[in-house]
Amino acid sequence: MSSAVCPGSFDPITNGHLDVIGRVAVQFDEVIVTVMINKNKKGLFSIDERLEMLREAVADLPNVRVDSWQGLLVDYAKANGASAIVKGLRGANDFDYELQMAQMNHKLTGVDTLFIATNPRYSYLSSSLVKEVATYGGDVADMLPAKVHERLLARLAERAAESTAASRAGDTA
Repeated sequence: MSSAVCPGSFDPITNGHLDVIGRVAVQFDEVIVTVMINKNKKGLFSIDERLEMLREAVADLPNVRVDSWQGLLVDYAKANGASAIVKGLRGANDFDYELQMAQMNHKLTGVDTLFIATNPRYSYLSSSLVKEVATYGGDVADMLPAKVHERLLARLAERAAESTAASRAGDTA
């Protein structure tokens, strides 16, 4: 059985991520979408929230499962019997960054990294950019699964309310 790992932060998952995952799911018997945990980075969504959103987003792909991992990705791939790591590439900058990691990963464990070109329709998308645009009121509805979009707007509203409350508290201090 062929198995591949699709890693990322998925904070949150975008339609670009889903396009890559769906295309990879056609090529492998099993695809493990893995939320990589970086304790040094505070995400907008918790790891559990990301896992939940991912599971909802890939529910129609029976050969895709969702997991999380903290540590070396190649260790996860080996432990789960994955023969490949698959990364979507938006452009040359992604390639330059990902190539060194792919070469290091192969050196460490022999696991290959396969690159899949992002659909041009999504080549500008990144979770970071979507969050930034949404923070300033931009319309990102067609860039995310509908339920993820709802959760993003709700989280941003929570953060704005917290910021306003903190600002008011600072004014009265």
